[in-house]
Amino acid sequence: MTTPKSSSPGLRMALDYGPLLVFFAVNFLARMETIERVIVATLAFMIATVIALVVSKLKTGTISPMLLLTGVLVLIFGGLTAWFHDQRFIQMKPTFVYGIFAVALFFGLATGRPLLQQLLESAYPGLNAEGWRKLTRNFAIFFVGMALLNEAVWRTQSWDFWVGFKLWGAIPLTVLFSLANIPMLMRHGLTTGEPTPEELPPPQ
Repeated sequence: MTTPKSSSPGLRMALDYGPLLVFFAVNFLARMETIERVIVATLAFMIATVIALVVSKLKTGTISPMLLLTGVLVLIFGGLTAWFHDQRFIQMKPTFVYGIFAVALFFGLATGRPLLQQLLESAYPGLNAEGWRKLTRNFAIFFVGMALLNEAVWRTQSWDFWVGFKLWGAIPLTVLFSLANIPMLMRHGLTTGEPTPEELPPPQ
């Protein structure tokens, strides 16, 4: 069994955010028709995601479950987007990611399995069982809301608006939501300040 290696916060941020930044950069810089830009940006996103998975394995000795899940879905929905020349597939990908996270967290609550604690324990040291239960519930509800919001945006807005929403909407909302939970968590044993961005759920 491979023993996980310690990794710097900068490396974790690069692994989580790097592929998405590549996607934004290529989409912004490519001077093409919309569907061509979609394909090129999506292919770049897929390549960057594979690189992130490989680097994570080589540098840390492991691939986090959340990074692996998002990576697999990027390849599946990105491949469908490129094959059918249809941007809707990559736009639906976040909905599936948020939905899977929500179902997994609600399942954990129903069965008493601390799934979120296993994934994010280092981000919230000292948090007691009640705190983890409330945080899990809050994140599950948040992911449902984000899935619905993503569906509303991509179905009613243009490609460029949706890309902007990913950059200026989804990522800040995730960070702000995580920080908004801090007062509640401090009442349930949290021993440090705010979680750093690299310890939050990865962007979708």
